[in-house]
Amino acid sequence: MTADALADALRRGPFHVALRTAIEHRGLSLARLRAHLARIEVTVAESTLSYWQRGLRHPDMPHALSAVRGLEIVLGLPADSLVVLIGPRRRGTRTRRPSASFAEIVVAGPTTRELLAQLGVDPERCNAGLELRMTHERVSIAADRTQGRIHTRLVSVAREQGIDRYIAVYHGEPDCDIDRVRIVAGDGCRLGRVRRKGICVAFELMFDRGLAEGDTVVLSYSLEDKSELECPGYYRIFREPSGPFLLQLELPPGDPPARCVQEVRTNDMRPPSVSADLYCDRGYVVSAYYPGVDSGIAGITLEWSENPAEPQAHPVP
Repeated sequence: MTADALADALRRGPFHVALRTAIEHRGLSLARLRAHLARIEVTVAESTLSYWQRGLRHPDMPHALSAVRGLEIVLGLPADSLVVLIGPRRRGTRTRRPSASFAEIVVAGPTTRELLAQLGVDPERCNAGLELRMTHERVSIAADRTQGRIHTRLVSVAREQGIDRYIAVYHGEPDCDIDRVRIVAGDGCRLGRVRRKGICVAFELMFDRGLAEGDTVVLSYSLEDKSELECPGYYRIFREPSGPFLLQLELPPGDPPARCVQEVRTNDMRPPSVSADLYCDRGYVVSAYYPGVDSGIAGITLEWSENPAEPQAHPVP
């Protein structure tokens, strides 16, 4: 990264581009940057630095002022060169990138649009009134390699007044029987209307009340796909940048996959833009953690051995 590129980024902005350019110019990892900040008694989480440099979050002034000034010191930047790029912010004026459409991310996008229309939802504004702050999913894989229960927990914040539901979408594997997918509402919601077609199901999760702007809602739901197909992995669709995503797969102890790979794709027709091998713990759980995700698909791919393990015989007492 050249000095001219850094000067241009500081002059033109926006904030996240200037910060990312300055970090690259200084040659620091986020962990090292955080350590340097700590030495001057400025505490900033590594995840926060990641969000800031990627534009997923914006420093909230005035309480983030000391952190931004600390970044200027550590990165060797002129005083106020980052501060002036933040600018004043008023509640409700957060700039958002337009959400990607389902058709841009998955082959089943047109079917998804049709199902959302049946629910009276504008596909381009599906869940636009909610900002997804955190996602945790845990998926069980049965001994016969089929997908078991998916348990999903979401933390969201209302962007506007009166939001009373979350619209969830599930895409099964090719050849799945979508009528055999069972949905159970959990914390913070109840199941509303459900629409199915092809390999897709869309459903409403109704809140107990309409939300005020800025309200936080925590909801959970479970889903079981009884199609009895070998599970190639699990992936979640993100139509806009989101906060942390933790995905955990419970693997069959007697026949674990030969390989587990954490992946990120811009859509389901393209090769992964991020790919990293994962290792399961002694409890046969493999975890993929994403500090932040952009629009696209994030998940874990499973590669099974050619021959399933033989079931172990147990003596009869």
